[in-house]
Amino acid sequence: MKINQRHTWTLTTAEAIAIQEKLRGEIITTDKIQTPIQYVAGVDMGFEANGTISRAAVAVLSFPSLQLQETAIARRPTSFPYIPGFLSFREVPAVLDALEKINITPDIILCDGQGIAHPRRFGIACHLGLIVDIPTIGVAKSLLIGKHQEVPEARGSWQLLTDKGETIGAVLRTRTGTKPLYISSGHRVSLATAIDYVLQCTPKYRLPETTRIADKLASSK
Repeated sequence: MKINQRHTWTLTTAEAIAIQEKLRGEIITTDKIQTPIQYVAGVDMGFEANGTISRAAVAVLSFPSLQLQETAIARRPTSFPYIPGFLSFREVPAVLDALEKINITPDIILCDGQGIAHPRRFGIACHLGLIVDIPTIGVAKSLLIGKHQEVPEARGSWQLLTDKGETIGAVLRTRTGTKPLYISSGHRVSLATAIDYVLQCTPKYRLPETTRIADKLASSK
């Protein structure tokens, strides 16, 4: 996997904002995906030693069968504080370390966080996708920004997520009767395609299989 580091990771919030503002113009929100899709990956984070150590996990699954093919875990000192809107600066360095350990390059990465559904339209899925040049989807468990209509209870129902008149994502019900997820383009994936792949990766539970497995790896002792 080719990793194109675009900047250092020891930054102030002002420097981080400047990077987001600069790089967001490079984000592609149309489909630039090599098909057929063979592998999907999920990345997630946990923290050890009272948050001083970042623990990143990646899980690669076959697609569409969603059978686990490969996993990797990486640890490194946490170098950025927890501040909403700056998740990528806290988590991406360790995620990149984990991605460097895998042998299978995924065709799409589902991120536990936002894509363009972000105040500066540059969430963690955008940031990671740009660095590794792999299509990415933001799959967040909670709302960061934007408004939407009520989502019907049935699986597969969704409503557009908008901010200041701009469509920034979708609120998607992946399991009947459970809380919806907040889906947005990361890089090289359209919103419609993002919704489609998230639904295909959630055959049974609320969260995509990629996220569920990566989360267990990132948080287990």
